[in-house]
Amino acid sequence: MATSEESSTPKRLQFPLNEAVHQWLTPLLDSYFVADTGIHKAIAKETKKGRELACAKGCSSCCKTHKDIPVFPLELVGITWFVTEKIEGETRQRLKQQLQQHQTLGACPFLVDDACSIHPLRPLACRHFNVFGQVCAEGEDAYHSRRQDVLVPIKQYKDEALQVTLPFYGDIDAREQKKLIESGALNNLARAMKDCHWESLPEKMNAFEERD
Repeated sequence: MATSEESSTPKRLQFPLNEAVHQWLTPLLDSYFVADTGIHKAIAKETKKGRELACAKGCSSCCKTHKDIPVFPLELVGITWFVTEKIEGETRQRLKQQLQQHQTLGACPFLVDDACSIHPLRPLACRHFNVFGQVCAEGEDAYHSRRQDVLVPIKQYKDEALQVTLPFYGDIDAREQKKLIESGALNNLARAMKDCHWESLPEKMNAFEERD
């Protein structure tokens, strides 16, 4: 989900020291930059038609109603890294509690006080989901209730965002890359957010703290 505060031209996230250590981080950040650029252009196109983006900071309906948010393996690595090494303070402590009991929350375990605690590293699925017109009602999934108000991402950018992540999955030639994306086979690698074993993440967070 984008917000009204993010209507300016997207900038690539920068973690140069971490990128020097983690080879997987550069393609992940490149992927998110491609996706954000495409989303920005798609929203701008709709705005010119007089449509207004309903998503804004503090709106977290999709974080509560979407039960099967897909997350790719590379994204799981990114989220784990971000939560373990970048989130601090009270939010970090809240997350530890929520992750340990994520199966009973009824919402995304990374939602803290109606805000996404991993917003910079949120999955592609979350980045692409944007709603126009009115704010979603409590419990509403706009994709099913008013599909016409949900942003249709620009295919070129959506495909490229996936393509730049492919080196993470092995040495794949250009023809096979195109086939994986166009056939949708790459999507088979994704897991539902709710089915991931987030309860093990607090241990990694504690281990990182003890190391420092």
